[in-house]
Amino acid sequence: MSTQTLRIGIIGSGGIAGMHAASYKTIAGVEIAAVADAIPGKAAEFVERHGLTGTLAFDDYRELLKLDLDGVSICTPNSAHRQPTVDSLNAGKHVLLEKPMSVTLDEGLDMVRASRRNGRMLTIGFQPRYDPNMKLIQDIVRSGKLGKVYYVETGGGRRRGMPGGTFIRKELAGAGAMADIGCYSLDMALNALDYPKPLTVSASTFNHFGRNPLYHPEADRFDVEDFGAAMIRFEGDLTLHFKISWAMHLDSLGTTNFLGTDAGLKITPFGQGNWSGVWDGKVGSIQMYHDFMGGQTMTQIPMIEHQLDLFREKVRDFVDAIREGRGAPIPGEQILIQQAIIDGVLRSAEQRAEVSVTVPDYAGGSADE
Repeated sequence: MSTQTLRIGIIGSGGIAGMHAASYKTIAGVEIAAVADAIPGKAAEFVERHGLTGTLAFDDYRELLKLDLDGVSICTPNSAHRQPTVDSLNAGKHVLLEKPMSVTLDEGLDMVRASRRNGRMLTIGFQPRYDPNMKLIQDIVRSGKLGKVYYVETGGGRRRGMPGGTFIRKELAGAGAMADIGCYSLDMALNALDYPKPLTVSASTFNHFGRNPLYHPEADRFDVEDFGAAMIRFEGDLTLHFKISWAMHLDSLGTTNFLGTDAGLKITPFGQGNWSGVWDGKVGSIQMYHDFMGGQTMTQIPMIEHQLDLFREKVRDFVDAIREGRGAPIPGEQILIQQAIIDGVLRSAEQRAEVSVTVPDYAGGSADE
């Protein structure tokens, strides 16, 4: 592993960028060389607020990309993911991109193609993967102990946990709850299943709470979904029931369940309260249901206790991957499959019909060649 100091740039200086900066500052041999934000003066204020001595501030990220940088964190709003990511990759920088990957499937495709064409890493920021219990779920599912997995139910439900600002405008976010927190639920299940190929989606979405001023102060600007549900068919005779909520009159949408021919796995989310019930952090409990000696039984899977800062682990893995010259920890090619599913969900909901899902071929060119 190289001991050379890594120079990192951060594009976008909102709240999530602060978490990136705090994480980079804890990692030895990493220098935050520059920060950029399109709002004049915002990057400079960020640098000062976070005590980033010697860090340059730019109002145009393209000036940041002229620097000698090893990697870039993209922390812009969803609608501004594609262009700075493609430009960073074209400039020879490795990229850690915040979730969700993109607003549209085509944008995700452009980013993956830019990564492959330039031989630079594109990794997507799903920090729950670094919870040891998430890894345990993956190990159990992939071990074959469940037999053939034929049905999965995943998703999450906040009773009342709707964001505002850029999250609720379709032109800026692309989608609402399905992409914002639903991406975590999909990644939890699909990663354990090694990202199977989707075939069709039948979905419905609603925004009864977001559009109601009794429940949201920006109801007149709210034009994404606050609830959605979908049935997704995959190759290998696998069906996934996906459901997600920012707001509802219920405390939970239940557990994530893997049904296999030999056993079933039941996973409870961590936490309580209006903003809990989703897979954006820790795991609550894991239980396996199976038969033993001719009788039905349940095995409580011991939870792995830890004090890991999952966000820091995500950033650290990006840094280590650059130093070690290895592939992306959470490859853009993989998350492109998820983007194809979310695209299918939104198309199905709009058409009120089942639609086909096609994962695009990323071996071709890009609009920015």
